[in-house]
Amino acid sequence: MLDEMTRMPTAVLLSAGLDSAVLAASEARSFLVHPVYVTAGLAWEDDERRALERLLATPLFADVQPLATLAFTVHDLYPESHWAIRGEAPAFDTPDEDVYLVGRNVILLSKAAIYCARHGIRRIALGPLAGNPFPDATPAFFTAMARALSLGLAQPLEVHTPFASLHKADVIALGTQLGVPLELTLSCMSPEREMHCGRCSKCRERRDAFTAARVLDSTVYATPPLR
Repeated sequence: MLDEMTRMPTAVLLSAGLDSAVLAASEARSFLVHPVYVTAGLAWEDDERRALERLLATPLFADVQPLATLAFTVHDLYPESHWAIRGEAPAFDTPDEDVYLVGRNVILLSKAAIYCARHGIRRIALGPLAGNPFPDATPAFFTAMARALSLGLAQPLEVHTPFASLHKADVIALGTQLGVPLELTLSCMSPEREMHCGRCSKCRERRDAFTAARVLDSTVYATPPLR
C-alpha cells in the first residue's frame, strides 16, 4: 500500500496491442498505472477486450489498477460501410495512410482526460511510434491537446508519448526485456476466433517487427502471413 501511495498515478491508454502492452509494463516500473480502454464500436473490439483481460491477468500486471473501460461511439461519425465498422481490414500490403481512423487520438485522449480529472490523475501515456504518419500523432498535436484539456478540465494534465522515437522492433525488444507475454497481445484489424488473421496490414507489421527484432514470433495466425 505504501508503494501505491508514493508512486505518481498515470493513466495508460491500453488496448491489447503489442505497443500499448509494453508501454503499460514500462510505465509500471515508475508509476502507479491506471489502464484505460476506450470502446468506439470498431469491429475488432470484442476480441481485443478478451485478449486484454487475459493480458492483465498475468503476474506482470498484478500491480496495476483495475481496468477502466470507457465508451465513445463512432457509428454516428463513420459510415456503416467503413472497413473498421464492417470488419473487413484493408489488404496485407496496405500503407499506414490508408488505415487512418479519423480522430482516433482525439477520442482516446478526450475520454481518458475526463476520467483522469475525476480521479485526480494528472498524467496520460499512450504509445504512438516513430514514423507514425497521422496528424493526431504529432508532438504539436499532443502539446496542444494537453494544454486544451488542462484548460477545459481546470486541472493540469500532461500527455506523454514515451515510445515516440521507437520503432515496433524496438518495442518488441523492450517487451522481451520486461517479460511482457507478447504472444497474448492482439494487434489485428480482423481477428478470427481471437487469433490474428494473418492477412491485414497490422499482421504484416507485427510479423516484420518480430523478424527485425530477431525475436521468435509466437503469434498464432489464422492464415500464415504472406512472404
